[in-house]
Amino acid sequence: MRKYWSFFRIRFIAGLQYRAAALAGICTQFFWGTMTLLLYRAFYQNGGSAFPMTFPELSCYIWLQQASLGMFMAWSFDEDIFSGILSGGVSYELCRPADLYAMWFTKNMALRMSRTALRCLPILLVAAFLPEPFRLLPPPDLFCFLGFVVSLLLGFLVLVAFSMLVYISAFYTLSTSGVRILVVSVVEFFSGFVIPLPFFPEALQPFVRALPFASMQSTPFLVYSGNLSGGELAGAVGMQAVWLIVLLVFGRLWMAKTLKRVVVQGG
Repeated sequence: MRKYWSFFRIRFIAGLQYRAAALAGICTQFFWGTMTLLLYRAFYQNGGSAFPMTFPELSCYIWLQQASLGMFMAWSFDEDIFSGILSGGVSYELCRPADLYAMWFTKNMALRMSRTALRCLPILLVAAFLPEPFRLLPPPDLFCFLGFVVSLLLGFLVLVAFSMLVYISAFYTLSTSGVRILVVSVVEFFSGFVIPLPFFPEALQPFVRALPFASMQSTPFLVYSGNLSGGELAGAVGMQAVWLIVLLVFGRLWMAKTLKRVVVQGG
């Protein structure tokens, strides 16, 4: 266990070195969040009350999305892993007395958390002092806050577990560009990154919410805003736990099968 903590700590500290990039990211995300809210505000002012979320709930959703972008952005991958597979450097990692799946999983967690650590708090602080209805409000009650914390952790782990499948797929191709483009497009759309899932047609809601992508960022943000509560909250968090187990088991089995015969694509 100590070696995986060392992998996590080294990767996390390395990610904290890019302070200028973090500052640029804060400005970009705050600007993007503001423009998104102004766009939705125009629809809300001219569309009556036929919306699945109140505007304050939507504001919370957007600001949480921007603050945790480093944690949940689908296009964030560890390029060292891809380059190691494609260059043959992964053969050295296979010689280490460590589980490759656990090592990559730990490094991915550290990479995403380091990118979030530098950007999250400034965005949340500024958003909390904006005028209504644009500002970030606190959760409706303590139960929603606790549910949000649990759901946020599960959603983060589900995304990392899903990302592991993309890394494993790199063993079977000479270029990862096609798989990455497809995965990013699907995840962004069905995870509520482009449009919050409550805005999807009602006929599609059961299908969309049953996918693993809804268990990533959509569920914790909806829990925080109070859009999911009571039985719906428990069901959504339970779905996250189920998908986490499924993805972990499938990922480990696929990794074990892949490593039985590794073709090194390098010198």
